Amino acid sequence: MKFKEINIKNRRATFDYAITDTFTAGLVLTGTEIKSIRQGKASLVDTFCYVNNGEVWVKNMYVAEYFYGTYNNHTERRDRKLLLNKKEIERLEKNGKESGFTIVPLRLFISEKGYAKLVIGIGRGKKEYDKRQSIKERDDKRDMARLFQK
Repeated sequence: MKFKEINIKNRRATFDYAITDTFTAGLVLTGTEIKSIRQGKASLVDTFCYVNNGEVWVKNMYVAEYFYGTYNNHTERRDRKLLLNKKEIERLEKNGKESGFTIVPLRLFISEKGYAKLVIGIGRGKKEYDKRQSIKERDDKRDMARLFQK
């Protein structure tokens, strides 16, 4: 069964954070949530992750209510559990407790088997001058691409 290509990105994350390490995690979802995600009705804006009692949770992730859902429909911004290995959780917990680091969702996609996966990264907050440097590098790359196209 071929699924529609779903690739929901958190564009703000790479602008606000310098990502040092990434992990791919599964999501614990209800039936109406996965149907909404397969339709592309989800957002990672203002989303973050935290570790609680050896479990990783994603907070404030928006998944629109399923149009055909009945009274079984889900709430849009509930906490959702992430599925990771014990070693990965320990690494996230250790790095997440350090000052200046946070666990940020980067991308939500549907795997080949039809499961929803979330790519999360450990990021250090950028300062204002770091953001200006990122913008300058992006503009330089764009200008170089224009020169080589001619």
